[in-house]
Order: sequence, then structure tokens, then C-alpha cells
Amino acid sequence: MVRMDENMPFLLQYENVAWYENGKVRILDRRIYPTEVRFVECATYQEVVQAIADMVTQSAGPYTAVGMGMALAAWQVRDKGAAEQDAFLQQAAYDLAHARPTTANRYGQITYRCAEVAKEALAAGKDPVQAIVENTVESLNRRYSTMQIVGDHLAELIPQGGTILTQCFGETIIGTVIRAARRQNKDFKVFCAETRPYLQGARLTSGCFAQMDFDTTVITDNMVAYAMEREGIDLFTSAADTIARDGHIANKIGTFQMAILAKYFGIPYYVTGIPDQDKHSKDDIVIEMRDPQQVLSYRGIPNTVPEVKAIYPSFDVVPPHLISGVVTDKGVYVPYLLDHYFDSDVKKFY
Repeated sequence: MVRMDENMPFLLQYENVAWYENGKVRILDRRIYPTEVRFVECATYQEVVQAIADMVTQSAGPYTAVGMGMALAAWQVRDKGAAEQDAFLQQAAYDLAHARPTTANRYGQITYRCAEVAKEALAAGKDPVQAIVENTVESLNRRYSTMQIVGDHLAELIPQGGTILTQCFGETIIGTVIRAARRQNKDFKVFCAETRPYLQGARLTSGCFAQMDFDTTVITDNMVAYAMEREGIDLFTSAADTIARDGHIANKIGTFQMAILAKYFGIPYYVTGIPDQDKHSKDDIVIEMRDPQQVLSYRGIPNTVPEVKAIYPSFDVVPPHLISGVVTDKGVYVPYLLDHYFDSDVKKFY
């Protein structure tokens, strides 16, 4: 099978995201990369659920992990009858899909399809585990191929020799815009907001761009206004964990305030991704609230005295009036007209 992760940075190669083999799923621990290159090994699908909830992998990483987790679930129940296997995989599909609430709809498209694939394989006398792994790789290829089109469109919006600002770790779009820029012979500088509290922008995004020879600079989250005013930022871009049909998007906490600053400084903000057909408005977006301890400490080292409290909303919602365009595989949409994305047949993405 041809794979679409060729010429991608280390973090975006399939085996370095999440991979099933011999009754185990191993997931690159992005919480500590690049200080350490360490994989978390899961022996049950329930451990994969916990790893996703704990943000061992994040951004688009769980799309791979839930598929590989379904293969592991099929392995766990391999010696049972067909009916019991099907019931177990339906439960696994639900549990893996709901590992994180904001993107449960996207994960569910993958996990329930894996359950169908396993049922079809069993009926045909084939190995459901292998069928799920193959289906997951096919899903990855579709996603990378679709996002390559998005990356091509985004690269066209970046001025030659310009400077872009990123937020958090957009994963697939980073790899695809890099490939697009290489094909277009386009070079640009990258400023990466560090992205508290896990520092994904500093640890993950900056490394991908730097490893592919882009001039890359990290700024703390409270340097955004300074950089926009004084460092020649031409374009602000982020992916989105969910995109509602009314033009509201949810992305890593902090994106909203960066979008406000971009509007103030007259810098275009382009969101990349595929709209969610089942989310009609911002009211359909669930904001995940995470353990405040992840704000009060980092890698086990407290940031505050014990009496201090914290909150940790994982995402915030950006309204359409702050978004210059939503870059999709069908082109760039004014956010208020995003519903027209669904006027024609929607490509299968996950």
C-alpha cells in the first residue's frame, strides 16, 4: 500500500504517532518529546483511551490512536464468538470515541467504521485485527491526501519570504504545507507561540518546521502582540479541533485572544481543516475542561504555592468575524458562507 507520510517530519510518520503490533499499541509520548523519545505501550484498548485522555498524543494523533486501539480491542476478544466480538467492539468504539469530548464526533467516525470492518472480516473468515489496521492506514492516507490539498491552498496564501505565526500543533497541516511550500519553491519564516500549559507549539510545531529547514522562532504566549507589531507577521494560521457550519471554530485555548490581536493589527487569520457536518453552530461545540493540576505544575514541578487554584479549559471558540477564511480541500471559504461547503458531495475524510 502506498503511504502518504513520505517526506513528513518524524512526528508525522505513522509509526511515530501510534501503531498496533503483536497485541500492543505504542504511542509516542508527545508530553515529553523532544526531551525524550519515548513510547507509551498499551496492552488493552482501555489503556489507549486513557493515553488519549492524558494527552500522550494530541492534535490529530488520536485519529491514528483510536484506529489502532480498535485493532487492539479486536485482539483482546479474538477468542470469543462473533456476537461477543461485535458487542465488545461496539463498546470499544464508543469508549475510544469519547476519550476526549470536544472531538468525539470525529473519533467516532473512525472507531465505528473499524467495528464494521471487523464484522465484515469475521463474516468473510478473515482476521479482523489485520482488517482494522489496514482500514486505519487507509483512513490515514485519505486524511493526509485531503489535508495535502488544504496545505496547497494555505501555502498559496503565504507570501514569498513572508512570516507566519502558528498556534499549538496543527500536525497534518504542518507536514502538508511544508511539502506544498517545497513544491512551490516558497520559503517563509515561522513564529510559533509556545502554547501553555503543555508547550506543544514550542516542543512539537517548532521542531517540525526547523527540521525541514525553515527559519523558526518560538515566542511565549504573552509575546503575541509584540511579535505582530514588531516582527513582521504577515499571516496567522491555526488548525481547528472542530469547525461548526456557522463559521465558529474551536481550537487550543488562547487561539481566541490571538485572533483578536490579529484583527487589531490587520493580520489575516486563516483556519485550516474540514467543517463538521454534524455541528451547526457554536452551541454544538463542547469545551473540554481538564485537570487544573496541569496548569499548576509542569512535568511534575509545581509552578505555584499549594494554596493557589487554577482552571484549564482545553479549547476556546473563535467567532467568524475574527476569521479571514477557512481553508478546506474545496478552497477558501468566508466563514459566514461555510455552510456552502456541503452543497456538493462531501469527501470521506477520516
